[in-house]
Amino acid sequence: MKRGAKWSLAVVAFWFVGVPLFERFAPRDVVRAYQRMTMPLFKLFVGFVPGFGLVETTGRRSGLLRMTPVGARLHERTFWFVAGFGRDTFYIRNIEANPRVRVKTLGRWYAGTATILDRDDATKRMFWINPMNGFFLLLAGGNRLSVRVDLD
Repeated sequence: MKRGAKWSLAVVAFWFVGVPLFERFAPRDVVRAYQRMTMPLFKLFVGFVPGFGLVETTGRRSGLLRMTPVGARLHERTFWFVAGFGRDTFYIRNIEANPRVRVKTLGRWYAGTATILDRDDATKRMFWINPMNGFFLLLAGGNRLSVRVDLD
């Protein structure tokens, strides 16, 4: 195996195993700081790549628009995603305060109303939505929570 290929394999292994394990075992404030640094990179492409999307919520206290990249699936007129840390995530708290959201997937914006599904099997759902992201969420742990957005 060539040296460049070994390096690429190491980066992929770190990304799909190291990062979720870091998010599982690191203190929550450290994970949030890490996510604040890396999320702008994801926001550049997630609204265009199949299996991912961008969720735009309104801040429950600030009233400002907040965008969060998620593993997602557009199925007919419904947008699905799983919050890896459930109600501990700020965007889920924003949805609870105001369920009107916008989502971007495959290069298009859609408006809709989000519904948090407490009784849904989030583990099963996350692999249906995006198997690669589902594996990441499985390793990262957390109280997963399914969210359905009914598009206008």
